[in-house]
Amino acid sequence: MTGHDLSVSEVETIAREAHALQTDKAGRPYVEHLAAVARGVKVRGGDDGQIAAAWLHDAIEDAALPAEWLAAAALPQRVKDMVLAVTKRPGEELSSYAARILATPGALLVKEADLAHNADPARLAVLDAATRTRLTAKYAQVRELLGLTGGESPSDRKDSANPETH
Repeated sequence: MTGHDLSVSEVETIAREAHALQTDKAGRPYVEHLAAVARGVKVRGGDDGQIAAAWLHDAIEDAALPAEWLAAAALPQRVKDMVLAVTKRPGEELSSYAARILATPGALLVKEADLAHNADPARLAVLDAATRTRLTAKYAQVRELLGLTGGESPSDRKDSANPETH
């Protein structure tokens, strides 16, 4: 331990190594998704903590890194909180998942960028029709539960659950 919090570039390196052997549903390297989500957070005005959380947003859920690693990592607590907020738990109701994201400062922007990449029509087009239909419905439901169905995004407004977003 160096006595300082990990930088975004250090977090990126850790995430790239942790997910190096994983692929997405289309067979693409999973790190492409992580990079797209981190870029999405950045272009939506996210801060370094949110960008770090974007790099790690699937690490625990996909078992790329153990929860114990996150607990012990040299990261600000708010980054850890965002990662845990966007980590879907087995058997968890989408409404509970969405409520946790909304209750965690900064997490909504990370999830918005994740959903935007997951629901990218070009990304979905390479999947079989049944998977594409199932995922499209799931992403739409999560967007609705998070209040992301209108034209405004967390980066366009301030809200009490996400005071960091501008």
